[in-house]
Amino acid sequence: ELPGKMAAHRGGLLQNEQPQLSWTDDLPLCHLSGVGSSPNCAYSTDGKGKEERAYEDGWLKFRTENDCFLYGVVNGYGGKRVADLVAQRLPAELLLGQLNANHSDADVQRVLLQAFDVVERSCLESIDDGIAEKTNLQSQLPESALRHQLASQFQKIVERLNVVEQEILGGAMAIVALILSNRLFIANVGTNRALLCKSTVDGLQVTQLSIDHTTDNEDELFRLSQLGLDAGRIKQVGAIGGQDSTRRIGDYKMKYEYSDIELLSAAKSKPITAEPEIHGGLPLDGVTGFLLLMSEGFYKALDSAHGPGQANQEIAAMVATEFAKQTTLDEVAQAVVDRVKRIHRDTFVSGAERSRFCNKHEDMTLLVRNFGYLLGEMSQCTLTPTQGGRIYPVSVPYYNNQSTSKTSVTLSLVMPSQSPMVNGSHSSCTLDEVTPTLTNQSPTATLQSTNTHTQSSSSSSDGGLFRHRPPHSLQPDEDGKVEPYVDFSEFYRLWNMDHGDQTTPIIAQ
Repeated sequence: ELPGKMAAHRGGLLQNEQPQLSWTDDLPLCHLSGVGSSPNCAYSTDGKGKEERAYEDGWLKFRTENDCFLYGVVNGYGGKRVADLVAQRLPAELLLGQLNANHSDADVQRVLLQAFDVVERSCLESIDDGIAEKTNLQSQLPESALRHQLASQFQKIVERLNVVEQEILGGAMAIVALILSNRLFIANVGTNRALLCKSTVDGLQVTQLSIDHTTDNEDELFRLSQLGLDAGRIKQVGAIGGQDSTRRIGDYKMKYEYSDIELLSAAKSKPITAEPEIHGGLPLDGVTGFLLLMSEGFYKALDSAHGPGQANQEIAAMVATEFAKQTTLDEVAQAVVDRVKRIHRDTFVSGAERSRFCNKHEDMTLLVRNFGYLLGEMSQCTLTPTQGGRIYPVSVPYYNNQSTSKTSVTLSLVMPSQSPMVNGSHSSCTLDEVTPTLTNQSPTATLQSTNTHTQSSSSSSDGGLFRHRPPHSLQPDEDGKVEPYVDFSEFYRLWNMDHGDQTTPIIAQ
């Protein structure tokens, strides 16, 4: 009876995956931001998707009366318990009087560091009862016996032990943006990302403000080598305990049972840390643009479909386009998430070279914070799928400014529907006014890319997307025409699927 009694006694947080009431529930939400999300999905061979588990991400977007703003994206794994705890406790440690406008950059960084430390300790303390129950259950089992070989009288103990172990093993990665006195601070633990996209005279400048804490990061590998670990082997193996991240919140096994993990057993101290890397304050005076916080699952879905190194610029271009088309920030964020999800699935069903990387994706979350970027400029006259348009992909090449190699980027054309009627009435824009639009890129914006982190950190480094001419100009033939360089094969395939043998669409030349 003991396992049942202990489980009933514990109740509380471990057994209830629903968000708990918090003293931060009354904090006002920030309406200068929006969030989009999509749960994880695995595809069957016929292209149908299915969730493998419940959505485990979390987010926060608060403001206080003294114009202190806090935003965050939390990427949970092994359950949502840790992600929920982080989303509840971080605001409590940062927005209940800990900060004021007179704090220096160093003061703010210190408060952020302390907040993450409190959250980490709270997370591990919340599973004290679970650890005690695990120890008690293990003491009731014969030593040196495999669980599946135990006699039937131990079945209930083994079943309960499996449940308890699952409850205490969860963890999370988190990225937080804090704005105080018009200064931006970024604190990151793990593999989520922050991009600052600023409108300049040369176009949209995209800067990654966070460092990916992965086994590909040379700085992280050096840190682990200083603890006595074989950095080369860790890089070769890649994932540690099922995750690429070298910094995590929670995850009891990685923090207190790492000596039982062969890859980490030689470490002199905890190799997986919850210490955030903090950047800022970055002055925001005069900045026009937007800030993006995104989960690892979001940008990696695009990496899977298009190849690594392009996601930052592509996502920024998609957001800029949706700013022109949508009327709310939630709509902007959700439209971009939906588009990445569609690109990922379309790549899988296409059977193309990268389809083997797109059989599934993790939870996706995108938070957009606006800094005076124009919203809804084209919302009244641009055709969208819900306004009678249909998105079809085309493949357009661009050239890396650091090499002569050519890479293809999948963009989309929004094609008008067969009928000019939208919701029972004619669209406010005539077809003559609407030219098929490259919806992956703002019509007037070019992109620049810069990164605040070191060469060793993994990130995009393409330079300006679509800004550089090919190293050799395309030469016209005897008829004055150049060789085609935009691949419409996927476009025509999807068009024919939708329209059968109807007339082939006319594309503006």
